Amino acid sequence: MSVREREATAALLQVDAILSRLQGRAALAEVSRFLRAAFGHYRWVGVYRKDGSELLLEAWNGARATEHTRIPLEKGLCGQAAREGRTVVVEDVRASPEYLACFLETRSEIVVPIFQGTEVVGEIDIDGDRVGAYDASDQSFLEAVAPKLNAVLAFAATEPPPA
Repeated sequence: MSVREREATAALLQVDAILSRLQGRAALAEVSRFLRAAFGHYRWVGVYRKDGSELLLEAWNGARATEHTRIPLEKGLCGQAAREGRTVVVEDVRASPEYLACFLETRSEIVVPIFQGTEVVGEIDIDGDRVGAYDASDQSFLEAVAPKLNAVLAFAATEPPPA
């Protein structure tokens, strides 16, 4: 599947609307929920914040929670995206030595860094349940969403840790 330009434009406006009324983890959770609901091939959506040498899961939406609430920067596709400061798209996670298994049904993943200036401060992590679920249109769309979340991540960092 892909994200059509009209869908992307409408979704970006919806993300703006969410961010205009919510802050911190509540905003990140609602954006995660919206992205998963709006795009059926986004089976699990998470937003991580860089916290020292780890990525900390701030919000997610999916059928169930992941055990990977803290990911060292040297591990996994999420760590790779943060270390390299670039979007990572994996067509088949079973063929990727970097992949940290979360769910048996996950077959593809896209991880998009969130920047503050030139520094990676977090990322959007999306899992799919079929090989090749993500293409250039997903990457372009999510790379447009990512900068909208940097101020929200900074606010989330000031909130008490999630329970």
